[in-house]
Amino acid sequence: MASPLKAEFDFYLAHQDELVKQFTGKFIVIKNQEIIGSYVDQLAAVTETQKTHALGTFLVQKVEPGTSAYTQTFHSRVA
Repeated sequence: MASPLKAEFDFYLAHQDELVKQFTGKFIVIKNQEIIGSYVDQLAAVTETQKTHALGTFLVQKVEPGTSAYTQTFHSRVA
């Protein structure tokens, strides 16, 4: 079974170079293959986004060049 957020991560990979130019060092929130927020830290990204979107329905990704920023996977339970 594929991850429900695979499309969001694929979007990040496909646009990583241009996202790095605009959001380097920030945490972006991706839902439905669109950037819906940008934050200075991961906690703020999750806390603010979960106010309007259910956990498990969006991806929080640190924007950095290369592969070092996507070496951890977190799962949340969707009720």
